[in-house]
Amino acid sequence: MNVRVTEHNEKWDHMFREEAQKIREILADELVDIHHIGSTSVPGLKAKPIIDMMPVVKDIEKMDSYHEKMEGLGYECMGEFGITGRRYFRKGGDTRTHQVHVFQADNKEDIQRHVAVRDYLRTHPEAVKQYGELKENLANQFPRDIEAYMDGKDAFVKELEKRALHWYRNH
Repeated sequence: MNVRVTEHNEKWDHMFREEAQKIREILADELVDIHHIGSTSVPGLKAKPIIDMMPVVKDIEKMDSYHEKMEGLGYECMGEFGITGRRYFRKGGDTRTHQVHVFQADNKEDIQRHVAVRDYLRTHPEAVKQYGELKENLANQFPRDIEAYMDGKDAFVKELEKRALHWYRNH
């Protein structure tokens, strides 16, 4: 997969809202909430132009019965995909446009981690600048190696999560 990091695009919020509505219609009463997460949810942050979405559902096990409907929207169903208690869906193949990370409502740890990082970045411009520059540099260094790009972000992201969670729980 090619790695492309771009300036923040105001259209990303609209793209989230449009897709969120389609997912709301599919999940209906099973859905508790749906969040725009990841770098595209942070104004001013450079990002890969992929909309990350986090639906929160009542029962994660029931997600497996929605595969056909999610495939109808163009999603590939990936199961837990390395994170216990998650259901992951991706859309767009090598030119991915959306990623959906579904968690059960009582999975406070994973939900809070994503929301805390988003909200921390929305209120800490210096962290946005650092993170954006890191991602841009890594994308230039590894334009065709998503694994190397991800590895390069790993230490920064772990430290960012730690700071964000501390801030989120104490502000």
